[in-house]
Amino acid sequence: VQRQHRELVGVLVWFQLLCVPVVAGVLGATHAEIEHHLEMGRKLLAAGQLAEALSHYHSAVDGDSKNYLTFYKRAAVFLAMGRSKSALPDLSRAIQLKPDFLAARLQRGNILLKQGLTQEARDDFQAVLQRSPDHEEAREQLVRATELEELQEEAHATYHRGDYSTTVNVLERVIEISPWDPESRELRADCYIRMGDPRKAIQDLTPTTRLRNDNRAAFLKLGRLHYDLGEHHESLSHVRECLRLDQDDKECFSLYKQVKKLSKQLDSAEELIQEERYQDAIDKYESATKTEPSVQFYTNLATERICFCLVKLKRVVEAIDTCSEAHQRDPHNANILRDRAEAYILNQDYEKAVEDYQEAREFNSDSIEIKEGLERAQKLLKISRKRDYYKILGVSRVANKQEIIKAYRKLAQQWHPDNFQVESEKKEAEKKFIEIASAKEVLTNPELREKFDAGEDPLDPENQQGGGGGHQGWPFHFDPFGSGGSFHFKFEHN
Repeated sequence: VQRQHRELVGVLVWFQLLCVPVVAGVLGATHAEIEHHLEMGRKLLAAGQLAEALSHYHSAVDGDSKNYLTFYKRAAVFLAMGRSKSALPDLSRAIQLKPDFLAARLQRGNILLKQGLTQEARDDFQAVLQRSPDHEEAREQLVRATELEELQEEAHATYHRGDYSTTVNVLERVIEISPWDPESRELRADCYIRMGDPRKAIQDLTPTTRLRNDNRAAFLKLGRLHYDLGEHHESLSHVRECLRLDQDDKECFSLYKQVKKLSKQLDSAEELIQEERYQDAIDKYESATKTEPSVQFYTNLATERICFCLVKLKRVVEAIDTCSEAHQRDPHNANILRDRAEAYILNQDYEKAVEDYQEAREFNSDSIEIKEGLERAQKLLKISRKRDYYKILGVSRVANKQEIIKAYRKLAQQWHPDNFQVESEKKEAEKKFIEIASAKEVLTNPELREKFDAGEDPLDPENQQGGGGGHQGWPFHFDPFGSGGSFHFKFEHN
């Protein structure tokens, strides 16, 4: 027993010797060192350098854990940084070290009131008034605490009666007094959801994720709200935060899988559009509607983008049908009207194209693309009333060169002037023959066709330098049948 006692004493002595340098290094700071940290903290706080000030107050607290003022000053830095939850323990420690420290009592009461903890706040304000009955701020805050408690009771009563509008009005004053109270914001968010205003619900729920240490419920609700609004990236971000707090949360994981799958499909579809792989993009959007058939936003989005892709693919009839369906789903969407206008242009229905572009401008007057599209549609309409080369040959705006030449040859043979003997008929045939020839020349020349598709008639004398009338403005030599033809027209430059 004696031997064991001596060994224990030896261990304790060794432990004390080992710990002395550590204690002296951490807690054994001199009074001058502590004062230096406090002074530096004060200067940095005054200069607005909060993080640096906090570091010095940490050192001061570590050097002297019995100084109530040091804890109070560090709490002031936390409050300046907006970290009220971190300030509370320091204020409580300052009060513990000096129970009659009224400034700390008042400050803690103010924080508790802002957190919606009326009873705890009232206790602090009453403690201040017991020692200083004439303390004006403490008396005013005590009144506010009583008012807050009454308002909280009223809000819950109206909520349970289903009077959500009144509840929102009451909670506006509640949150004004206690902006750091997550429960009041969550209750108001629920009212907004029931009133069909998810945007305002999101505004209330977002700060509650910081006001509670583990607010998975808020992250999950935010994820669902953003998802239903079509904001899948924001939804995914909130659901990931929920899983970061607890990777085994079943509700969050279930939503995460759904959002991740849909988000990947939508992002992939847009990437395919950027790569001009329009059919693949259509397939991807159709898959997305199967992944999420219930949320209207995603169905509308898919229909809109498929409309766009069909126009790019020049599948005119399908494009007009799909764009019209998209327009019914979302009548104020300028992009859909723009795309349908382009489909109408491909279908040579210029009046409808102009109408759609005009309506699109009403919804998006700042769009340069829509402004230019309207101008082009108006030019095409004007030209079509004079001379439409596509209609002259009887081909669509998406016809290729072979189709154009085939149509031209058929019409040229039909309207060749040699086929007509009567002078008046021959002159009419010559006029028609020239129209057919000019249509062929414009539509088989990529540069001229591009100008015509942009709303400019490259053979219109008004567009030729030097003016002039008749057919002398047509800048080409033309043989209607190639070699072997018996009838030749020669068109000269001005």
